[in-house]
Amino acid sequence: MKRKIFVFLFNGYSDWEIAYLSPEISKNDAFELIYFSADGKPVLSMGGLRVVPEMSLNEVSVGDVHMLIIPGGVSWEKGENREIGTLAKALFAEKRTIAAICAATAYLGELGFLNHLKHTSNDLYYLKGAAPGYSGESCYVNDLAVTDEHIITAKGIAPIEFAREVFATLKLYNDHDMEKWFQLFKNGIWSA
Repeated sequence: MKRKIFVFLFNGYSDWEIAYLSPEISKNDAFELIYFSADGKPVLSMGGLRVVPEMSLNEVSVGDVHMLIIPGGVSWEKGENREIGTLAKALFAEKRTIAAICAATAYLGELGFLNHLKHTSNDLYYLKGAAPGYSGESCYVNDLAVTDEHIITAKGIAPIEFAREVFATLKLYNDHDMEKWFQLFKNGIWSA
């Protein structure tokens, strides 16, 4: 049975932040990539890409989620998308993997998920300003992407590093193939 990877989409989501990971996961037979939105209706990405999600948030069952991927977008800073909180809290309680990039990391900080786990974001001061109640300064790591236990976080400028952390958590590739993939997309180096 395929493990299901759910990607939360919303109007204004940063489409490039999931652009590297989605094709690699989609072509792997062990996983099923499922896109959903709050109401199941089409969304428009920040880049103008119109996407018709496969389901609504209400149709997502916690037990089906192997991993939740949450892209960034300015709507997080506007206090939008909070309807995903119930699902995120349930997944966090069950120690299921949640991967967030850019402004979505601030929402994880707001929920308290980052208070005791190593994490990153666009910047520590950004995170403190964008996430009321965040108190995980001692766990902040100024790296492009960080994985600790079941939480993956990344700076918005690091979609390739974000994808690599997701792939490593999923064990999508062996170490050699992972490095080949990373060198190709990060540095334009092709090796056999």
